[in-house]
Amino acid sequence: MVDGTATKDLDAQLEKYRVELTGYCYRMLGSSFEAEDAVQDTLVRAWRSHEKFEGRSSLRSWLYRIATNVCLDMLSAGSKRARPMDLTESTPLARAALTPRPDHTWLEPMPDGRILPAVQDPAEAAVAKESVRLAFMAALQQLPPKQRAVLILREVLAWKASEVAELLGTTVASVNSALQRARATLAEREDRGERAAVSDPLDEEQQKLLERYVQAFEGYDMAALTALLHEDAIMTMPPFDLWLTGAADVTGFMSTIGASCAHSRLVPVRANGLPGFAQYKPDPDKGGFTPWAVQVLEISGGRIAGLHCFLDTQRWFPLFGLPLHLEGEPDQIEQGQ
Repeated sequence: MVDGTATKDLDAQLEKYRVELTGYCYRMLGSSFEAEDAVQDTLVRAWRSHEKFEGRSSLRSWLYRIATNVCLDMLSAGSKRARPMDLTESTPLARAALTPRPDHTWLEPMPDGRILPAVQDPAEAAVAKESVRLAFMAALQQLPPKQRAVLILREVLAWKASEVAELLGTTVASVNSALQRARATLAEREDRGERAAVSDPLDEEQQKLLERYVQAFEGYDMAALTALLHEDAIMTMPPFDLWLTGAADVTGFMSTIGASCAHSRLVPVRANGLPGFAQYKPDPDKGGFTPWAVQVLEISGGRIAGLHCFLDTQRWFPLFGLPLHLEGEPDQIEQGQ
């Protein structure tokens, strides 16, 4: 029988790894909620079998082995999370239609605080953030599951090939071969123009860009927004498979089909290593503001290159610790963090 003190000690030891394990499972699965489920399963399995853990490896390595097996089991169905641009061609504004797809189709957003543990090394922190950005996450989803695990463990977490081979129960040669194939797949996507150049932390120019974006969006000033968008900026709106490209179509959509977003309020968030905002629209029934989207922004060349709006607010706002209603008149809401 395990006494209460030992149980608390073990719980505390396991809990120390929750954030980094969630980051790992999120990269593997592409789903916020599946990642958290996978980590909970991992910690429960570790707790139940801890007496059998003989210490031949570190507790951290053992937990990653369990988490990898959990994720590989979850990925056995072969589903791949995606962004709208991974599934369809861009739609001209004149033919824009909002067609939803099931939740399991989509790559999901994740708050930085749930997947990025605090680290002292700025270079290590930058790699971690880069590896959860939407474009990189979408590329990861194109890899077979074991290649995905190898790439994350070797390139993101800086494990040695021998350590990865032991974790996966394979050879160093097999690990190196899988890594080479995974790198080739990612290089192909980079050649197709994936981009998001965001400083870590945001530099002064990027901070000012975001301030201008908030002012333009809340004022619903399409001319000002157009000036902030990259000429081939992309807007996506999961769960709808529609995606638009080009500043004219993006602002054209916002001023027509999306016109009800006028007078919204934006509350800053950090998601996927990128700047973002929780968007609240005016609530005509209750007054104040009601959740509409979590926006994740990609920046390139001093302009906004991607505006990704995740619309399932009943799931995303609680995940980000955001209220489901804001009180006040349009000019009385103060932005929070």
